[in-house]
Amino acid sequence: MKNTDLQDYSHKRFNILTGEWVLVSPHRAKRPWQGQNEAVSNEKRPTYDASCYLCAGNTRINGEVNPKYEDVFVFTNDFAALQSDSPSFSVQEGLLVAQSEKGICKVICFSPDHSKSLADMDPADIQKVVTAWQDQYAELGANELIHYVQIFENKGAVMGCSNPHPHGQIWSQSTLPNEVDKKNTQQLNYYNKNNSSLLGDYLEQELALEERIIFQNDAFVVLIPFWAVWPFETMIVPKKHQSNILDMNEQDAFLYAEAISKITKAYDKLFNTSFPYSSGIHQAPTDGLDYSHWHWHMSFYPPLLRSATVKKFMVGYEMFGSPQRDITAETAAQRIKDLI
Repeated sequence: MKNTDLQDYSHKRFNILTGEWVLVSPHRAKRPWQGQNEAVSNEKRPTYDASCYLCAGNTRINGEVNPKYEDVFVFTNDFAALQSDSPSFSVQEGLLVAQSEKGICKVICFSPDHSKSLADMDPADIQKVVTAWQDQYAELGANELIHYVQIFENKGAVMGCSNPHPHGQIWSQSTLPNEVDKKNTQQLNYYNKNNSSLLGDYLEQELALEERIIFQNDAFVVLIPFWAVWPFETMIVPKKHQSNILDMNEQDAFLYAEAISKITKAYDKLFNTSFPYSSGIHQAPTDGLDYSHWHWHMSFYPPLLRSATVKKFMVGYEMFGSPQRDITAETAAQRIKDLI
């Protein structure tokens, strides 16, 4: 697509997964890394913190004691946003509408080493996290109460993470959340029309162009989506048409772990800091219906823009109009690719 207009002039890009647009303004940031790189404290954390409620052997706030786990540890969230014992109810009083929502929330510790993040872990150790994700998706999805399982990680205080211990979360619930519902609709409509995977066909085009590809192995591609909103947003997509993470075999799981390792390590090199982000896996719902149209994927949404302390804020036009970015997906892709 070597279209210089996309690098020089304001335009909109269409998100095929949500049906929404993002405004791109490349003329506002021709040299996006001219800003000062402020000094950042990268103080090393200890491998064990006696005050951390996620470290092995420590007592959590609810009085439960963590086992002396040696790799991955999963437990039910002590402050869950969703309740499994919530009564069923609905409210409709004119334009005031509400429904009960049930669910189960888990915390997953990636490692007993308090000092690490995914970027510091070997692919073999990340694969243990992937296996735990698979186990939880299967276990929670088999519960008749649960119709969707959302796996995600908030890394860094700027992303609202209250504990630096390497961990993520799994929120499972009885209905589809907004973003998943939009992606379900878009993928289903495309599949019904073309009898093929929306993301699979998109991936073929991206691989042919090689403008936004950051890394690939035999099973996965890491790229910056054409419609990316966040400055260094990336997506990991399986090359095979898989509807959920249970479709991966053991070799696929390792190659997925390798892809996670590559992008998280590159992120940390970008501004020489432990790179904050929110990441999440979008995959087929678990309500027992046919989701052949789904092609699962993992997205990373990092907020840093120019340096370790200069962030992208969703304010003003983004709050009242639509998302907007200055550096193009192609520019960002080359920047990260050079660090792999």
